[in-house]
Amino acid sequence: MRKTNADKCTNRELHSICIPLLFKKFHTFIMSDTQQIWLDGNIIDKADAKISVFDHGLLYGDGIFEGIRFYSGRVFRLEEHIERLILSAKAIHMQLPWTLEEMCQATVDTVKANGLTDGYIRLVITRGEGGLGLNPYLCPKPSMFIIAAAIQLYPEENYTNGLELITCATRRPTPGSLSPQVKSLNYLNNIMAKIECIQAGVIEGVMLNEQGYVAECTGDNVFVIKRGKLYTPPVSDGSLDGITRQVIFELCKKAGLELTEKSMTRYDLYTADEIFLTGTAAEVIPAVKYDQRLIGDGTPGPISKQLVEDFRALANSEGTPCV
Repeated sequence: MRKTNADKCTNRELHSICIPLLFKKFHTFIMSDTQQIWLDGNIIDKADAKISVFDHGLLYGDGIFEGIRFYSGRVFRLEEHIERLILSAKAIHMQLPWTLEEMCQATVDTVKANGLTDGYIRLVITRGEGGLGLNPYLCPKPSMFIIAAAIQLYPEENYTNGLELITCATRRPTPGSLSPQVKSLNYLNNIMAKIECIQAGVIEGVMLNEQGYVAECTGDNVFVIKRGKLYTPPVSDGSLDGITRQVIFELCKKAGLELTEKSMTRYDLYTADEIFLTGTAAEVIPAVKYDQRLIGDGTPGPISKQLVEDFRALANSEGTPCV
């Protein structure tokens, strides 16, 4: 079996040499010293953007977030992201003092304040400052902050050559504990799976639910192509109904491609003709190897490559102006 870069490292070398090399394959967010942050109604310098150590978002992961992209001076699918954020708030019984329109405007104002035309937005709402106990009703009001930053995507070679995936031992939580549709600040489940990926020398990994069905990847939705037809796990199997995932449904309909939600096991991925992942940061990116098995002929397939191009064309042609 071929050893990955991580396999070739000793434990001591893993953190000092191999993991930094792997980080070069990840997308990174580029922060500037003059960065401006929207915090509870005010745009302030990054150095002054602070929240309380008693904030329940910090103490308990009690909060929600959205990751949003903007291209060529337009925020892509802004209202869809904010609508999902509002639904997450409702699901965790958090009363928001801001309207959808106010949150959209605050997002646009943040991008403008940073003078950016392309990049990534992180919008976070915490339960707010409270006591050391769990009781969320002791938090008088939520706190919101918005970060806009330039983003360095995965190297283009990852899109042209494709990613390698593994199966993560960490399972997705059951919907009976917390719905995967809630983008909560408690991301430890995904983080533990991401650690497995990094230690295995790959960028992404597939997460299964407790029944052994494919749910999603650590930060992306997954799609399978077999004999010209596309399949993706239903949200009931533990996947997030991602915004980019929804765009793929639109693009497939426009292109006349058949796309079905279907429960899948690892076998369906092992025997796929093509696999690609979708996410706000990753956009649409092919995968060519899974658990040491080549997908198709080991190169990105024609449908995956076409959807990469179609998504990029759409993302750069529509959205809410932010310049």
